[in-house]
Amino acid sequence: MNQTITFQRNIPVRHDVDIFIAGGGPAGCAAAVVAAETGASVFLAEDLFCFGGAGTAGMVPAFMRFGDGINFLAAGFGERLLDRLIAANGAGDPGKDYDKTGGFSIEAEVLKRVYDDLMTESGANFSFGTRLIAVEHEAGHITRVVLAGKSGIFAVRAKVYVDTTGDGDLCTWAGAQYEKGDSDGNMMPGTLCSLWTNIDFAAVGRDLSGVPANTKVEEAFKDGIFSYCDKHLPGMWYIRKNIGGGNIGHTFGVDGTDERSLTEAVLWGRRSMLEYTRYYREYLGSGYSDMDLVGTGAILGIRETRRIICDTILKVDAFKTRASFPDEIGRFNYPVDIHVTRPNDEVEYQRFVKEISTMCMGKGESYGIPYGTLLPRGLDNVLVAGRCISTDRAMQSSVRVMPGCYITGQAAGMAAAIAADTNTTPRAISMTTLRSHLRKIGTHLP
Repeated sequence: MNQTITFQRNIPVRHDVDIFIAGGGPAGCAAAVVAAETGASVFLAEDLFCFGGAGTAGMVPAFMRFGDGINFLAAGFGERLLDRLIAANGAGDPGKDYDKTGGFSIEAEVLKRVYDDLMTESGANFSFGTRLIAVEHEAGHITRVVLAGKSGIFAVRAKVYVDTTGDGDLCTWAGAQYEKGDSDGNMMPGTLCSLWTNIDFAAVGRDLSGVPANTKVEEAFKDGIFSYCDKHLPGMWYIRKNIGGGNIGHTFGVDGTDERSLTEAVLWGRRSMLEYTRYYREYLGSGYSDMDLVGTGAILGIRETRRIICDTILKVDAFKTRASFPDEIGRFNYPVDIHVTRPNDEVEYQRFVKEISTMCMGKGESYGIPYGTLLPRGLDNVLVAGRCISTDRAMQSSVRVMPGCYITGQAAGMAAAIAADTNTTPRAISMTTLRSHLRKIGTHLP
């Protein structure tokens, strides 16, 4: 039944600010903190009841690498956050001398408090339980956004709007063009991450991912343990003592921009934990024989949805050539990491294995991220940051991880603050000024 209705009412304008930010994940928090600390008035709307998105509510168990083995590439906001997380014993073993340019396990509750502190100290205004539901715009210019919370529906006006939703919702609803998935629209699967206890890490190993988790998948599938054969199994991360974080299983075919698809995927993700419980206990050795599931994430980990088309599209050649750009706002070096699209597909799995082992960088190597990837075509007072910036699919699979989001988020926040302060558009600001301001907050810009 395809019926429509007209819905109209008068609502209050609750905030009139310099900068509105949609989404309080890693990119949104970086943008808000950086912008607010310049003196800009900021309002951030977050649908959940914590900041951090996948790394907190989604229980993603680890940060991917922050640097290139020499340089801390996510410097600035990312390094401030990591330093606080380490000091609060929320990133692996207390007191251990870690290489800060590498990856780190995550204690989600500690990370939540670190985000809380950084946001409140910055002076940014925000509210949880607040969802973006509409965008009002005229000729490529957003005039206001409509939000919904427990108190009802209200509007926010701003000079500059920043989309850090991860899915490009604000940009798309304002009319921006986007790409999605591969040439056939296929997207990477999601994962419902999880927390486990009673793991003997002395037996299974204490590196970030423990023992290779996929060694017995085919055998377990033949034995009827698994509903499908998914050899791409990132595995279990050491959190602390006997606690592990599971980046386990895939929800194939999920569309993170469709709540019906997300519902089906989350239901399957929770059911699949029964299969993985039995697999780990019976097939992967004594270290896992007594493990128990503590809980699953409140949200599904989504790797890929929309990529907003901006002034510049960052393409895989930039990865291959370790490119630099005149309008560079940061550098990054995480591998091209496109998860398998389908289960039971050996060709697809071997494609992944080859890609992740060859499309990677050596020590001290990185590629530049141009500012033009944050400027949606056809919109004049909007920036985008996080996993939905303007890239091809290969580059999205690299820059999408949390440290990459810190880099683009802080650049968007700084650019928005400069534009608001000078009463111009993000596209018209001086690159010399932007890069100078980014260097002052510690951004890695060689």
